[in-house]
Amino acid sequence: MNLSPLQKARYEYTPKLPGMLRNGIADICVKEGSETQSVADQDQIKALFPNTYGKKEVTFEKGRNTSAPKKQVVGVILSGGQAPGGHNVICGLYDAIKATDKSNVLLGFKGGPSGLIEDDYVEFNDEFIDAYRNTGGFDIIGSGRTKLETEEQFAIVTEVCKKHGVTAIVIIGGDDSNTNAAVLAEYMAAHNTGVQVIGCPKTIDGDLKNEDIEISFGFDTATKTYSELIGNIERDANSAKKYWHFVKVMGRSASHVALECALETQPNICLIGEEVAEKKMSLSQIADQIADSVAKRAANGDNFGVAIIPEGIVEFVPEFSMLIKEINELLAGSNTEKFNALPTWEDKYAFIKAGLSADAMAVFEVLPQGIQQQLFLERDPHGNVQVSLIESEKLFSAMVKEKLAKMKEAGTYKGKFSAQHHFFGYEGRCAFPSNFDADYCYSLGYNAFMLIQYGYTGYLSKVSNLSKPAEEWVAGGMPISKMFNMERRNGKDKPVIRKALVELDGKPFKYFEAHREAWAVETAYTYPGAIQYYGPTEVCDLTTRTLALEKG
Repeated sequence: MNLSPLQKARYEYTPKLPGMLRNGIADICVKEGSETQSVADQDQIKALFPNTYGKKEVTFEKGRNTSAPKKQVVGVILSGGQAPGGHNVICGLYDAIKATDKSNVLLGFKGGPSGLIEDDYVEFNDEFIDAYRNTGGFDIIGSGRTKLETEEQFAIVTEVCKKHGVTAIVIIGGDDSNTNAAVLAEYMAAHNTGVQVIGCPKTIDGDLKNEDIEISFGFDTATKTYSELIGNIERDANSAKKYWHFVKVMGRSASHVALECALETQPNICLIGEEVAEKKMSLSQIADQIADSVAKRAANGDNFGVAIIPEGIVEFVPEFSMLIKEINELLAGSNTEKFNALPTWEDKYAFIKAGLSADAMAVFEVLPQGIQQQLFLERDPHGNVQVSLIESEKLFSAMVKEKLAKMKEAGTYKGKFSAQHHFFGYEGRCAFPSNFDADYCYSLGYNAFMLIQYGYTGYLSKVSNLSKPAEEWVAGGMPISKMFNMERRNGKDKPVIRKALVELDGKPFKYFEAHREAWAVETAYTYPGAIQYYGPTEVCDLTTRTLALEKG
């Protein structure tokens, strides 16, 4: 296999572990803290998880290992979208397993949770693992989005585990995947299978986060990757001086990625969905905000700029959410076929106008025709609008263009406006992990085996104090049920991990809020450059601006 020089060098990088995990397996003891409860709906959650609810938080410390020795056969799966560092979670898990006992086994189930159901796996060895150390992607065993949530699935998984003598399963995933991990752990405990289940917190969106989970893995690398690209675009904009660049970034349910990239690059505009929802902003008000920046910069002779837009922004706009709801109802049942049978867009437009309320139609009429058609032509298998496919970067640039034309007629704008559009998503999901993510992920995997060795189940591998050097990181675990609340899903109340949104009273947003008015008019761009892997610690081991501000 042909390798790039960076690949070769990264294979040889030794990830840094928290101080207490560097003592050697025989010298790691566990300290239990206080019992826990879920963030909400305690009685309901406790009733659903009688065997795994309310367990104690744990921390690993230097001391004599008191765990009972036994042969361990551990299964691991990657679940959901890719995030940089996933390979290192598996490498850390493997190294801890083998450091404890060379006869221990790590099985990688292929293609995500479905690999457990289909009994499709590979047994890892040194040569296999060494080919993936410190690399991006999930290609070591692949990933998938199958949910483990039915009794039938659990029964199959139990039989697969029994067949291979599996003693524990590690699920590496986001909020939904770790919700499934907790449900599987409860099933295994209730049926006395002896199989433990441990989760690891992954998502580049940054919304698997709370007082215990300071950051989900992959967020650091992905935001650094996007910020490099945005910085490059800012430099280009400032060089050519003739384009406004509208950049959409990942973040369907929360705006953490957009905020972090704004803190890194200081663009003229960054929309924060949580603020849009809080202020009940309309599409027109958002476009006004951008157009105001365009006009003020043009008055200074700057007919260029950069705007960052989170992927899920339109879902935070109350009037747009109302429109989507009405469209979904309008096309329910056989109406979809009737609509699709109409020969022209004019006919379809008349159908839409007859079916929507006056308020919803008023919002619909504001949209550029291309976006209007996207709302009706792109449907999911249930007939609903695929909001994630809406090109919001093009939506807002088109709305801004219209507003500027009216301002020009009124004599309040005399500049030139030309837009370029970008969507940064896949570019960050499989990047070579930063040193932070390489270290953090390796620690999460190593730590996950310590939880297994000490008999814990239904726990999330937890490494904290992450704004400090790795030597000072604190390793341990927390019951996944601590993060649960009840939410309505598909007509039923279900226990799920509460998504973490951008906190509008938090330090990262407050810093952004204090500076954005100046950034909107000035050319205050900063250029993060490429992720640095080798060199001074203050350059190579930087954490995110978000985490640095949160931890002071």
